[in-house]
Amino acid sequence: MISIILTAYKEEKTIAKSIQSILNNNLKEDYEILIIAPDKETLNVAQIFSGKDSKIKVIKDNGEGKPSALNLAVSYAKGEILVLTDGDVFVDKNSLVPLLEPFRDKKVGAVPGNPISTNYKNSLFGYWAYVLTNIANERRLTAIKNKKRFFCSGYLFAIRKNLFPNLAKELLSEDGFISHNVYEQNYKINYSENSKVYVKYPDNFSDWIKQKKRSAGGYNQIKKLIGTEIRSFRKESSGGLGLFKFVTNAKEFFWLNLLFLARIYLWFVIYKDINFGKKSHKEIWQRVESTK
Repeated sequence: MISIILTAYKEEKTIAKSIQSILNNNLKEDYEILIIAPDKETLNVAQIFSGKDSKIKVIKDNGEGKPSALNLAVSYAKGEILVLTDGDVFVDKNSLVPLLEPFRDKKVGAVPGNPISTNYKNSLFGYWAYVLTNIANERRLTAIKNKKRFFCSGYLFAIRKNLFPNLAKELLSEDGFISHNVYEQNYKINYSENSKVYVKYPDNFSDWIKQKKRSAGGYNQIKKLIGTEIRSFRKESSGGLGLFKFVTNAKEFFWLNLLFLARIYLWFVIYKDINFGKKSHKEIWQRVESTK
């Protein structure tokens, strides 16, 4: 059985599309969909679907954040394979079947999908999203080819239930921590490039910093928890010149150089707020409104 877990918070405007995108997939395996959220607005929309389909179950969490919500949802899950996604993204109708196929190999512990930006490329932040999602895809493919470690994206990934760890509620990058745990259990992570998940990225600098501080900065937090560096400014900076292949005109050349400056500033903020512990988890984890 497959348990599809959809976490959400104040996403009553997008949750219906997220649920429907899952239902549009033609899964041959028996499955259930668990929708977990703390707010009544999101839960009310989800309950419309659960009233029509017995495979859909709605769970109210305590509002302590995504890691706690995932712990609760997994405790309800009946499936041997978990598919994790969010209430503000939607999956392609042909995403879930190829996401599950690699589990035929008993040593595969997790499989991430391929996040695709829905932002318009002809804007500054749309271009940044285009570059970063494409380079992330290339790096996953290169890692698979060279048998190197890489990590799941929380927008869409599948994992064997027995490998899912208990998550501390202060985690910022639960996908990075889960991925590390898969490797520590001597399993491998595969990649399904064809399992597309469509994501709306930030469209202003304030939200961009909020989101990236949670994701990139969360890996620095994990280093403090487990003593292993899995992402850093140094690692991220290597191969930066390769991004110029995404430049097709003078405007994009300018935007790309702004991206380099933005990433430098981002890592300064990360080291200040996370590495030196000047802000709490609640202060760092802030809702990114422009992605909804």
